Amino acid sequence: MNRILKSAVFVLATVYFTVDAIFLTVATPLARWMARRRIFVRFRRWIGSLGPYPSLALFAVPLIVLEPVKPVAAYLIGTGQIATGVTVLTIGEILKLVIVERLFKLCRRKLLKIPLFAWGYGHWRQGVDWLFSLKAWKAARRRILTVRLLLRNFLMQMRRSYSYRRLFAQSR
Repeated sequence: MNRILKSAVFVLATVYFTVDAIFLTVATPLARWMARRRIFVRFRRWIGSLGPYPSLALFAVPLIVLEPVKPVAAYLIGTGQIATGVTVLTIGEILKLVIVERLFKLCRRKLLKIPLFAWGYGHWRQGVDWLFSLKAWKAARRRILTVRLLLRNFLMQMRRSYSYRRLFAQSR
């Protein structure tokens, strides 16, 4: 039973890190780009002026609006509209990651002043810390990082090779 649980955690961790890496490669630059826009600087100041409960309401809006994207995407994929379903899921998840992550960074201190939110966040952090401490999780993380490093090295070699060939072709 313990071996089955460890295998399941390993598979889950591998899938989680793979999906996370894919979405974060797009979400992180998008979040940085958005943060530099003038409209978002003003929006950030406005968010900073809110109290804890209005911040909670603002934080909940993207979750409420974008969480139904998953079942809608599953329905589209289930009805044979695979490309549309994957597109809806990808765009919805990237938007949710960017918006919720950004709002949480801006409102974290205020949100943690709300006792129920602080209690829930504390339990969530304990669960995440426990999951990250599992050997299977660490093994999956190492495997994903190794694959990412190998892929990055391969892509760098391909770029160098292409640049070298292009340089060599121009010198003739």
